[in-house]
Formats: sequence, structure tokens, C-alpha cells
Amino acid sequence: MEVRSTYKYARISPFKAREVTREIQGLPVSAALDLLAFTPKKAAFLVNKTLKSAIANAENNANLKPDGLVVKEAIVGEGPTFKRIMPRARGSASRILKRTSHIRIVLTDEIKVETREARKAKQKAELRAGKKKQTAPGEATEKSTAEKKPRAKKAARKSNK
Repeated sequence: MEVRSTYKYARISPFKAREVTREIQGLPVSAALDLLAFTPKKAAFLVNKTLKSAIANAENNANLKPDGLVVKEAIVGEGPTFKRIMPRARGSASRILKRTSHIRIVLTDEIKVETREARKAKQKAELRAGKKKQTAPGEATEKSTAEKKPRAKKAARKSNK
């Protein structure tokens, strides 16, 4: 079952908040809380607040235990931008854009937990499989014969001139 929590109009740029939410996606709730507690960024505090709210929603509304929950999605959308003006030289003015963001966290108890090490090992295995497919012996001979034919034609043209 999925449980969600949203923090709207958070006073931080979405670009800065996405950096933190990217780190907690796919992690168990306990590991995500630990990671956020030791991340020295303003966004970590705001995401931590939203994650705790999602955990409370899971406990009270859906009767789920927080031990089995996993962060399925941690998405930061762009909220409205406050426009302010700063006086500049010669009577002109420049705009200051104060960006806001909407932080949405979705927790679930249905996803199998995959650690970072397992994810990295899986990516390495896929890369190795991709390299083996490229260096198959049948493909190499086809490429080499295809490359030789145009060269032979060029050499024949030069000799005719």
C-alpha cells in the first residue's frame, strides 16, 4: 500500500532540494532518516520533516509499521516564484527570484529493498554483458569486410586515372 506526504511552498530552490531527495529514493525508511540526519543541507531538514509526516500517515491512517516501509518516490516540483526588486546603479532595478518547491514523498511496503551496492553490481553486470555483445566474432568480420570494399573501389578509381 502506498502512503504519501506533501510539503507545499517550501522556501528552497527545487534544484537544491532534488539533490537530497535523489539520495533517499529506494532506501528503507530507517536508512533514509539516518542519511537525512547527517546531511548538512537546509533541504535535508525539509525533506526529513516531510518523510516523518509520511511515516506518521502510514502509522495512523493505513495501520502500517514503519519498519517495513521503503521510500518509493521522493519528488521535488517547482512551486510559485516570489519576485522581488533590488535597486541598482543609475536608478535601475534588477529582479530577485525567490523560488519555492513542493516536496512529495511516497512510501510503500511492497517494494523489495535494493541496496546501493546491489544496484552498482547490477549496473556493472549490465555493462559487461553489453561489451560482450559488441565484440561478438560474427559482427567484427562483417564490419571489416564492409570497410574493405569501399577502399578497394577507391584504389581502383585512382589506378584508372
